[in-house]
Parts: sequence; C-alpha cells; structure tokens
Amino acid sequence: MREARDSVGLTAVNAAKQLGMSQNFLSDLEHGKRRLTETKLEAMIQVYGIDVAEQADLRSMLEESGRRGWWAKYSGIFPAEVLRYFGYEHGAESVQTHESLLIPGLLQTEAYAHAVVTSDGPNIRTSEAEQRVEVRRRRQQRLTDDDPLVLTAVLSEGALKQQVGGREVMAGQLRHLAEMIEKCPDTLEVRVVPFSAGAHGALGASTFHILYFPDARLPRVAWQENVTSSAVMEHRPKVGQFGATYAESLKCAAGRQESLEMIHRELAGLG
Repeated sequence: MREARDSVGLTAVNAAKQLGMSQNFLSDLEHGKRRLTETKLEAMIQVYGIDVAEQADLRSMLEESGRRGWWAKYSGIFPAEVLRYFGYEHGAESVQTHESLLIPGLLQTEAYAHAVVTSDGPNIRTSEAEQRVEVRRRRQQRLTDDDPLVLTAVLSEGALKQQVGGREVMAGQLRHLAEMIEKCPDTLEVRVVPFSAGAHGALGASTFHILYFPDARLPRVAWQENVTSSAVMEHRPKVGQFGATYAESLKCAAGRQESLEMIHRELAGLG
C-alpha cells in the first residue's frame, strides 16, 4: 500500500487525512504492524485510485492474511516482530540468507538446533527450548513442500568448523547439509566463503536475510538479528544496502560444487 500511495504522489500526512486516520496509524498499516480491515482497504482503493485488476488481488491477499498462521500459537515465546518475520518467510518465494558462524536455521538438524537454542541459557527458559526447536522444524517444511522456497545461503567456512553440540552433532549436521544440497539442486544453493577469501562487506556481520515475494508488486524485505534485538526492515534504501552487501559476499564465496566439497572435507575430518 505504501507503493500505491507513492504512485499517486500522496504524502503520508495527506493520505492519512483523506483516509480519516492518524499518520502513525497509516505508518503501522504500511509496515504490517496493524491488520488492515476490509473497510480501510476499500478506502485506500478509492483514495489511491487502484485499478480494478489490482483491487481483486488486494482483496484476496487481505482474506488470506486474515487466516491464522501456524506461528500464531507460539506468541507466548516469540515477540511480535519475530512472528511477523515467520509470516513473511511463509509467504516468500525466495530467501537469501547470510550466516557467519552458524548453519542457517532452515538447514539445521534437530540436534544442532537444540544445541544452539539451549546454549543461550540466560535468555531462553529450558521449558521453551523444545518449542523453539519445533518452530525451526516447522519453518523447514517450506524447503520441501509442493511449492518449495528457493534458498540461497552464504556462510563462512567457520560455520563448518564450529563444533556446535560436539563432534557427533556437527558430523550429523554437515551430513544433513550435504544431503539437502544434493536433494534440492534446483531450489537450494549453499555457498561457503573460505578463510582465504579475505575481507568483504559481510565479514563478521550478524545474521541477515532478504526475502522476495511471488507478486512483483510486493517489495523485498530484510531481516537482521543479533544478541539483543531483531527487526524486519522494509525501507528500500536500507534493504538495498543489505542486497549489495549480500552480492559482494557471493563474489567472495566458493562455487556450488567447491562449497559442497568443503562440506564433505570437514565431515571427513570429524571421522
């Protein structure tokens, strides 16, 4: 809806006035922080002069958004912003992800995920650990469902060497990673940045993802997380910066086959 407003040259102030709402309320609607009602959608259609074909798509999307996603039942353990990300990921067509020292969550085994989750003892209650691992498994279903998510993952060589959960767990994780790469050649690409690559823009960066949607009218969004905070970002210049940094990290990464060979070498080294 932000794009529709921009296309007719309306500022947020003017649009909010014509729609009979505050500018802050409009901003929350545009950023997905408030649910758009049917009445407000119809008002926006009129004010923004949205064409008939697009009106039908918007009404369909609104109806779909009204259905509770699987992630809703986990509102007791995840903040609203994280649940919002789960919703975006569920509806995405493709995701580009960057990790420095961990295997990406969508590719983690249950044992590896459990080791990651339980390692953050001061911030995560033991009673929540299994639910968090369950959520990770549920998210992973997108990789192999009838309309699979296209995932490109860039990770540091360090992620292959960090023995999360110990040697046995790490061996199982690397084996699973290699199997997934071979099982999903058309929808999964894993690229490893070797230690020999030198410095690049994402070196040492925290986890971030860039999400793309099947409808070209929906702009890509980014997600970034660190120890104490995480957020969905929709501001185009900021998302563009993540995209440029990701492109540079891809240039530094080994090719698909060489990356797979690196995984197999690390696995062999674990015995």
